[in-house]
Amino acid sequence: MTLRPWLLCLMTLWLAGCQYLPESMQPQSSSPSVKTPSLGAAFCRGELPDFDNADCLLHDWVAFGLAAQRGDRVWREATLIRLEGDSKARRLARAVLLSWGSQQQWNRASELFKADLASAPTELQPLLRYWLNELEGRRRLAGQLAELRTAHETAVEENEALTEELEAMAEKLEQLTAIEQSINLRQQSE
Repeated sequence: MTLRPWLLCLMTLWLAGCQYLPESMQPQSSSPSVKTPSLGAAFCRGELPDFDNADCLLHDWVAFGLAAQRGDRVWREATLIRLEGDSKARRLARAVLLSWGSQQQWNRASELFKADLASAPTELQPLLRYWLNELEGRRRLAGQLAELRTAHETAVEENEALTEELEAMAEKLEQLTAIEQSINLRQQSE
């Protein structure tokens, strides 16, 4: 009878300890497992992305895209200098970098994306296409904002002109009212 609590304790420790076993020794479930990155992806640390290392391709480009988005103007300008060159990878990296720069740089980024996207590795093209579409959306919204600002400024100017015109008409109305009162007073006094 004293053996039963010990067996229960050992069984609990055995079941709880499964998480500490190496993956190759853990029991496999029948459900599809989530694909984990390969051990090689842990060593992907390319600061400037390229097309050379297929194992690190997506990791390096996503990391660079995030760095470009988070970086300040000084970092982007320094990185832009480092990305000089005519290779397709460098041109696309410049496009990613410029797409997070000023609105004036967005046009150049769009041109670079459109010119070189097809030459990127096929597994990278959906990501680059997504970034291009996002950039085009921002450019479109910036254009709409500029149009709205222009329309607003025009409406304000028209409103000011109408206000001046109404003030002038109100002044004329007051003058006409004063003339009419003067005429009425003369007629009453006669």
